[in-house]
Amino acid sequence: MLPFIHVLLLFSSLLSYFPSISASQEHQFKVDGKVLELEDSNFDAAISTFDYILVDFYAPWCGHCKRLAPELDKAAPVLGGLKQPIIVAKIDADRYKRLASKHEIDGYPTLKMFIHGVPSDYYGPRNADLLVRFLKKFVAPDVAILNSDSAISEFVEAAGTHFPIFIGFGLNESVISNLAVKYKKKAWFSVAKDFSGAVMTKYDFDKVPALASIHPAYNEQSIFYGPFEEKFPEDYIKQSLFPLALPINLDTLMSLKDDERKIVLTIVQDETDEKSLGLIKFLKAAASANHDLIFGYVGVKQWEDFAESFEVDKKSKLPKMIVWDGNKEYFSIIGSESIEETDIGTQISRFLEGYREGNVIQKLITGPSLIDFISSQMGIRLVFMIIFVVAVMILIFTIGKEEPLRGGSLDQVDHGGSSVSQKDTIELHRAADKED
Repeated sequence: MLPFIHVLLLFSSLLSYFPSISASQEHQFKVDGKVLELEDSNFDAAISTFDYILVDFYAPWCGHCKRLAPELDKAAPVLGGLKQPIIVAKIDADRYKRLASKHEIDGYPTLKMFIHGVPSDYYGPRNADLLVRFLKKFVAPDVAILNSDSAISEFVEAAGTHFPIFIGFGLNESVISNLAVKYKKKAWFSVAKDFSGAVMTKYDFDKVPALASIHPAYNEQSIFYGPFEEKFPEDYIKQSLFPLALPINLDTLMSLKDDERKIVLTIVQDETDEKSLGLIKFLKAAASANHDLIFGYVGVKQWEDFAESFEVDKKSKLPKMIVWDGNKEYFSIIGSESIEETDIGTQISRFLEGYREGNVIQKLITGPSLIDFISSQMGIRLVFMIIFVVAVMILIFTIGKEEPLRGGSLDQVDHGGSSVSQKDTIELHRAADKED
């Protein structure tokens, strides 16, 4: 058996063959409105060269990647032509596995936005037009200054419907400037300096200063009159990042991960039918008076696996209400396990009273579906780490025995990791149009 130090020396010699990038090297990238094709040798240089760069980590065999590619091709010249350009790039993460592991890529395609070298996951739309509108936000001013009714209309129109919009009417920019930086990835911020009475009517406020919160996708808006000192503006902004009643799906769950509030979750059979729509109106009313909680709803028809995590099956009486901690625990309220069709408002009030009084039964979610869809990002990464460690140990063991490497043996180790990841991550990212 080779001494272990020999193995380390061999490993070091192998590493010497990999290209390195020094800070003094000059890299030139052809920016012509097309998607940049990156390699591991120039990836870091591209990230440091461009202030804003969206990177598609793809695999050539991935069907979702092939469908995404033409959308990125359409978006690239538009984003690259902005006053503050956003470069669109792609890299074969299946080929450059070490780089993919470094950036915690656990499914294909994965999009990451690098802003001044700092990465963040992209969970926005993947249609070219919507993607462009979504990404414009990252290069927009932290706080837009609006000086007319038309400027307000144009700002709201350009903002689109994916993010909430905050407009400070007669509000000093300094009041929200720091908050606009802090929540830049979650909302649009602006200050209206001049506006007419028609605008006051449209946004339903009768005095200034006032901070309006608008959710175009849900046709909701609210007004905050202060106080504008200390933590009050931030509390209002945090509470207004979500609509009063939030439809639960993979995208909205990802947006909830940084919010510490518990979720009043209502499970219905079909969230689009007439009875459910009526119930949602009552949930909104309850949410407006209970800002310390998030109110959400999900239909079994829309997301059966998720609903089943809360002991919902074909025999369950729906609608069912629980309070969920956003992770593995939830609470059933004694005497308020389901909602009858009559006097819904009173039943919801009784449910909330029971929760606040502690008349609850604590439970754990059942089945793997919730963990698969929400909580196992770290678990998937742990699997990758374990596979990598095992592969290295096998390699060392093989070298230690002085056995010749059989043709393709190293590729087989990699394929073993890839096949596990393919099975696990397709389940995890199916709703988000990812494959692995």
